[in-house]
Amino acid sequence: MISRSLGPEFGGAVGLCFYLGTTFAGAMYILGAIEILLMYIAPDAAIFKAKGLEGEGAAMLNNMRIYGSICLLLMSLLVFVGVKYVNKLASIFLACVIVSIVSIYVGALVSAFKPPNFPVCMLGNRTINAHDLEDRQCAKTIMLQIKEQAERENSNFTFTNENGTVAPTLDPGHVLVEKTTYIWSRFCQNAELNASCDEYFMSNNFSNIEGIPGLASGIISENLWSAYLSKGDVVEKAAMSSSHVIHPSSTRQPYVFADITTSFTLLVGIFFPSVTGIMAGSNRSGDLKDAQRSIPIGTILAILTTSIVYLSSVVLFGSCIEGVVLRDKFGDSVQGNLVVGTLAWPTPWVIVVGSFFSTCGAGLQSLTGAPRLLQAIAKDNIIPFLRVFGHGKANGEPTWALLLTALIAELGILIASLDLVAPILTMFFLMCYLFVNLACALQTLLRTPNWRPRFSYYHWTLSFLGMTICLALMFISSWYYAIVAMVIAGMIYKYIEYHGAEKEWGDGIRGLSLSAARYALLRLEEGPPHTKNWRPQLLVLLKLDEDAHVKSPRLLTFASQLKAGKGLTIVGTVVSGNFLQSYGEALAAEQTLKHLMDKERVKGFCQCIVAQKPREGISHMIQSSGLGGMKPNTVVMGWPHAWRQSEDPQSWKTFINTVRVTTAAHLALLVPKNISLFPSNSEPCTEGYIDVWWIVHDGGMLMLLPFLLRQHKVWRKCGMRIFTVAQMEDNSIQMKKDLATFLYHLRIEAEVEVVEMHDSDISAYTYERTLMMEQRSQMLRQMRLSKSDRDREAQLVKDRNSMLRLTSIGSDDDDDTDGGERDRVVNSGGGGGGGGGGGGSSEHHRRVQMTWTKEKSSQYRAAHSGCSTPEGFRDMLSIRPDHSNVRRMHTAVKLNEVIVNKSHDARVVLLNMPGPPRNTDGDENYMEFLEVLTEGLERVLLVRGGGSEVITIYS
Repeated sequence: MISRSLGPEFGGAVGLCFYLGTTFAGAMYILGAIEILLMYIAPDAAIFKAKGLEGEGAAMLNNMRIYGSICLLLMSLLVFVGVKYVNKLASIFLACVIVSIVSIYVGALVSAFKPPNFPVCMLGNRTINAHDLEDRQCAKTIMLQIKEQAERENSNFTFTNENGTVAPTLDPGHVLVEKTTYIWSRFCQNAELNASCDEYFMSNNFSNIEGIPGLASGIISENLWSAYLSKGDVVEKAAMSSSHVIHPSSTRQPYVFADITTSFTLLVGIFFPSVTGIMAGSNRSGDLKDAQRSIPIGTILAILTTSIVYLSSVVLFGSCIEGVVLRDKFGDSVQGNLVVGTLAWPTPWVIVVGSFFSTCGAGLQSLTGAPRLLQAIAKDNIIPFLRVFGHGKANGEPTWALLLTALIAELGILIASLDLVAPILTMFFLMCYLFVNLACALQTLLRTPNWRPRFSYYHWTLSFLGMTICLALMFISSWYYAIVAMVIAGMIYKYIEYHGAEKEWGDGIRGLSLSAARYALLRLEEGPPHTKNWRPQLLVLLKLDEDAHVKSPRLLTFASQLKAGKGLTIVGTVVSGNFLQSYGEALAAEQTLKHLMDKERVKGFCQCIVAQKPREGISHMIQSSGLGGMKPNTVVMGWPHAWRQSEDPQSWKTFINTVRVTTAAHLALLVPKNISLFPSNSEPCTEGYIDVWWIVHDGGMLMLLPFLLRQHKVWRKCGMRIFTVAQMEDNSIQMKKDLATFLYHLRIEAEVEVVEMHDSDISAYTYERTLMMEQRSQMLRQMRLSKSDRDREAQLVKDRNSMLRLTSIGSDDDDDTDGGERDRVVNSGGGGGGGGGGGGSSEHHRRVQMTWTKEKSSQYRAAHSGCSTPEGFRDMLSIRPDHSNVRRMHTAVKLNEVIVNKSHDARVVLLNMPGPPRNTDGDENYMEFLEVLTEGLERVLLVRGGGSEVITIYS
């Protein structure tokens, strides 16, 4: 029931604990039966005899171990033969129990008119151990009749004086002589009348009181209030007068002592197992004809019956029996006689026999129910190593489970102490009842459609109250046993969670998670998250190859290293095609992503979009991922590798389009470059730095990301350095101080450095890169033809050497048609814009040296092979570089020089990622700019903020 309501983990853990509790209960019942046998039925049958008072307890324990093991073996054989014999014996046991209970009620009524003779010896208000009254005299001294020959004659004592002296009726010719009793020697140094004695003994007299004064005595007024004792305390009658001599008792004195410290909670723990029999019917629900009708009726009637019997018995005992006798655990004050047996009518044997058969019957019920519990758990197959216990005989009897149950019960019998066994099984039963109540309350509160109980007189508050009481009782009765039981249940829960077979029963925990998630999502919709609550909720864009393998799995590894933010992670990919035809491919891609996520231990979700074009699919994914406030706020995507050499320009154009979409959606963007060089989760960095180049304030992303990375074991030992760029006119010293103060308030430890950049002349390298960038841009515009047109036009270009001549148009030197080994000097204004004049104005154009090698000529030859006409190349090579492009490239070159100089040894470099151009014609320039900016760096993380603050100095 618990498995189906709260899940297999809870069901298995609590079920095993309940099984252990039921098994130990069987051991406890057997120990109770053997205790009755050895103390009241056949005390002479004890194998081990006590040697003095010190060995009495040990001998009793050893006897209980021997006889308990024999009784367990016989009961196990009876259960093995068949449950039908147990059911037949159950009727006999039930009849004995009913007769015993009736005899107690009748005896209580009879005691109102004729109380039984049940004397208890008292010294002052202290109870005397009757086992020490060897001469049966509850007195200090006795008067003996002595003849001349000093022979002791028969003495029938008739009365006790005030001083505790017992005198007989004097016969003629005899002389009365005062002699000390045996108990005198226990309180005094010797048996002489002038011996030095205990002060309390001398100050108080002996007296006899009735142990069972009867129902009409009014003793209930004394017993109404609690009188808990500490270990070693003497059992006293508070209503009796005694001297006020403060004299501590000694264990050598014949008092009745408390063997343990008692309290309400302790007694609850000892008493509670006596009410656990109400679940016996539920444990054997498989044998019931109509379980869903019989279990509620039978359980409720069992609760009512036992409650009435127990409560009425408590009241009757308190009304009939003296308090010192009730608190005398072993009956030492009445020479070990069974108190309730003396109260019962007509003979104590009714109670003795009834109690013996009652405990035997309860033990049989436990040994019958426990193996079936284990068999049910094993058949659910949620704990692999228990599978063998799911098998049994041909008729379904749990043979192997019975064997294990008998072995565990034997452990309880070897403990041999009811006071030690009872709290253990109390915890297991209480834990089971707690989760039964939790299951009922949870199913009701969730309004699960499948929750349709037949019992209509029910409310969830009752279950919640029962659950609270069970939890309270666990810690009230014994907090350390409660913790041990919870640890055992927790270990079983974790074992099932990680190693058990997966089961899906539609449990209530899933329903609770659904309700909690719904509530949390609705709460998140109430307003945007505060900066304090911001964490990277990642949408990781992965690309699959033709074989449905992830091209850059390290991208997911990097995402897992950012999981310290504990945010949402969605891993997505786009499958090209039509959804109707590509549904199978989408499912396969989704399984590939899930497998990779499990491998990298990334907790999150995967999403696969089918679209005709990848850029459209990515756009749809960014728009639709997440739900409510649990939407991704950060996109992680890879850098288009070898985008210059790529035959398909759509790859890097898709990249730029994604940058534009994330910007439009106000999402942050993380682009790791050279992702294959990033460390895996098994390659921790033992030293080094994470360098942050803070060029533009982007909401604090550059500050937060290194902090999150350093929470992971891979980056934990890396230091953090922050660089910021200053112009010559800036106050570098003040900037450094301000940045250090800012980091201090953010509670981020990092080294701070301000880098000054000088405005210098535009280098030839910058001009060359700008020219190449613009030539390639125009070439791509010329290539905007269909593939068939490009293939047809490419046939017109047959002379390979003509390509080399084209590379030197406008040069001052002669062509080198043999491959261009010699360097060429090209006039930057050569050819003019669109075929204009050969020389440009010196104010706008400088004559710079550009190096052309055979390698570059081959590169251009390969890139230009698809253009329409050779004349088109003249247009491309006669481009006049745009001033803004030159200025941007100059910034990239100079900044790259500084970054490489400062961060060449860094483990990873974080850079601000500039936004893409508004005009798509400048996409090529943008890619070249990013290439130049990151050139020479091994691992780079380009970061673009989402337009909102992600870090604050206020916690």
